This record gives sequence, C-alpha cells and structure tokens, in this order.
Amino acid sequence: MIQLTTLEPYADALGNEVVYAGPAITEGVLIVLHGRNNRLVVAHDAAIVDLGVQFFGDGSVVEIGGTKLRRTGLRLAIRVGHDSGVRIGENVGSQGRTVITAVEGCDVTIGDDCMIAIGVEIRSDDAHPIFDVRTGERVNFAQSVAVGNHVWIAKFATIMGGVRVGDGAVIGFRSIVTADVPNNAVAVGAPARVVRRDIAWERSKLLRRRSGEPGLLPNEKQETFWNLSEEEPAEWPTPVERPEPREREETPAPLAAARATLPRGERPGIRRRAGRLLRRLGLR
Repeated sequence: MIQLTTLEPYADALGNEVVYAGPAITEGVLIVLHGRNNRLVVAHDAAIVDLGVQFFGDGSVVEIGGTKLRRTGLRLAIRVGHDSGVRIGENVGSQGRTVITAVEGCDVTIGDDCMIAIGVEIRSDDAHPIFDVRTGERVNFAQSVAVGNHVWIAKFATIMGGVRVGDGAVIGFRSIVTADVPNNAVAVGAPARVVRRDIAWERSKLLRRRSGEPGLLPNEKQETFWNLSEEEPAEWPTPVERPEPREREETPAPLAAARATLPRGERPGIRRRAGRLLRRLGLR
C-alpha cells in the first residue's frame, strides 16, 4: 500500500500515477494505492478543498475536471475497485464531502456545472453482496451511474447504481434515487419519484432576494439548460478510458525511492497523518 498526502505528479514501479500540473496541494489530500496500474488525473485548475481517493484494485482511473467559474470547491471521498472509473466534469462544486464509489468494472460520471450539497453519496454498489438463499446467486451486482450537466443534488441525497440523471435535473433533500430521472425534472423521496417536469434552476440564492423582485434576475438565465423534459433519459456517456497496462520497469518510482533512503527516525509521520486524513475525509 502506498499513501500520498500531497497532490503533485507521481509515478511508481507498479504503473500507478498521478497526473497533475498545478501547484502542489498539501492540505486535505490523501491518495491511497492498494493495487497497480491506476491513474489519478486532476486538472491544474481544479478547486480542491478536500481530496480523498482510494484505489483498492488494479487498472482504474479517476479524472477530476477544472474549475473555471466561481464555485464552492471540491470536497471528495472517492473509492474505486478493479477496472473501474470515476469522471467529474468542469465547474462542479460540492458544499460538503461527496462520497463516490465505483467498483466491479463500473463507471461513475458527473457532468459539468453540477451543484452538490452536503452529505451526498453517488455509488455504483451496495458495499456488500446480497444473495438469493434458494439459488445462492448474487442479486446486487454493481452498475454504472451517470449524472448529467447542471444537476442540483440536494442535502443527504443518494444516487444508486444503474441510474441516469438527465441534464438540468434537481434531486431533492434526502432522496434515494434508484431509477432514471429525465432532464429538467425534479425527483424527490425514498425511493425518488419525478414530481415535476419542464423546470430549470439557477444558482442565485433566495436569501438575497427582496420581496417583489422578478422571478428571473438580469443575466441569470443559462439558456443552454432551459429545456423541456424528454420522455427518455439521455444516453449513457462515453465510458471512462482505462489506463493501458505497463511493465514495472517502464515507470520510475521517485517518491518511493526517496522515502526508502531516509532513516526511520527521519521519515515523515505519514501513517499518523494518513490516519487523521482518512477519518477527516470519511474514508475510515
């Protein structure tokens, strides 16, 4: 197991790598690598506030897009299993730590310009297997999840495996989404049901509005996302591209080699710091 507490470029002899061209981030970062041939790609301008990524298998990838517009920042606790992928688009903001899991070869994709509140989970799996006692067959295999562009996910909502959420949709407070949600629709409840279609939402805060102000403020309307709801949800996005397998000797191990040369007493307290970060990021 390899633990990294700084977001910076990294590569090791197992084919794991971190691709990142921005300034090093040393606060609130924990990247754990249990396998080989995994890749974390973070845009140079991603607004990272808390970043926890755990790779539990081999051949998986996590991609995090940039932040070119003013957003609350990214607070992420991501877990990926074998041959799985997570892709987060541009200009996504998460008010609290968003838990994302992708396992068993599945993808979790989140589009551009999404607004994610506190306590949200987006997961391809149920964490543990469930079996039919008569046949012994597994009944809860993991399934991919796709969240479209400009989706608002309210506090404590959960989006489960096999679900597609269309562009411009709203997922209500404490909702558990187990079925597809069309674009420009509101879904609420546990399990969530579509309660309104043909809606659009904007980011301005109602706390700042005065009585009698017009419903749509100047320059507030994002025309791209003002659409009528379609009967069928959008197509599944392009799968997250998995890393190509590489031989051990093809990739250097600069960080691992440097740490190995330090006397034990001079090594940073990485296990202690990692434990604190795991708890802080909701990964332990």
